Amino acid sequence: MKRLIVDPRRPDPTAIAEAAAVVRDGGIVAYPTDTLYGLAADPRDPRAVARLFALKGRAAERAIPLIVCDEHAAAQAGWLTLRTRALARHFWPGPLTLLVKADARLAPAVHSESRLVGVRVPDSVVARALALAAGGLITATSANRSGAGATADPDALQPLAAHGLDLLLDGGPAPGGPPSTVVDVTAEPPLLVRPGAVAWERVLEFLSRNSK
Repeated sequence: MKRLIVDPRRPDPTAIAEAAAVVRDGGIVAYPTDTLYGLAADPRDPRAVARLFALKGRAAERAIPLIVCDEHAAAQAGWLTLRTRALARHFWPGPLTLLVKADARLAPAVHSESRLVGVRVPDSVVARALALAAGGLITATSANRSGAGATADPDALQPLAAHGLDLLLDGGPAPGGPPSTVVDVTAEPPLLVRPGAVAWERVLEFLSRNSK
C-alpha cells in the first residue's frame, strides 16, 4: 500500500491526481473526511465495488454511501427533488447524508435492492478534491473491516493493505466524532435513518420553515 501525506487544508494537486487515477483504474483509496476516514472506489465500476465489499468483508445486501464534490455531481448519483436540493444547499458541505433514488449508471451493489443511495458533500477539502478528480463521485464507506470500529487515525489503516487497500491519502487525524446523519428524503415525510453529527431537530426545523 502506498501512503501519500497531504495537507488537509491545502492538499497537493499531484497527490490528489495520483489517488484519483487509482480510483479511476478500479483501485481503492483511503482518505480523510470531515468525520472519519473513508474508502474511495468508483461507484460506477462493478468490479471496483466488488473489491470494496471484499476489502471490508461487507454483506452484499448493505448499500454503500457516496461522497460527491458538489450538488451537480450529486445529481449524477441520484434523483434530487426540490426539497432535497434545498436541504443540500443548507447543510452541505457537511455531515448530512441524503438517501435518494439511485441513478441507473451506478453499480447495482452500491444501492442493493433498495434502489436508494446515500449522498453528501463533505466539509473536507481532501475528500471533495478527490471526488472531483475521480469524476465527481466516490464511495464513502468507513475505512474499516465490517464489524470493526471506524477510525479517524490514518495509522490504524495499515492492516487494510492486506485486504486490498491500494493507497492511503494521509491527511493526519480526521476530526472524528459521530458519523454523518442519514435522512431518507424519498419518504413522506422524510425519515431519520441514522442519527449523527447533524441533529435531527435541525433538519426538522429546516423542513418546517421551508414547507410554508
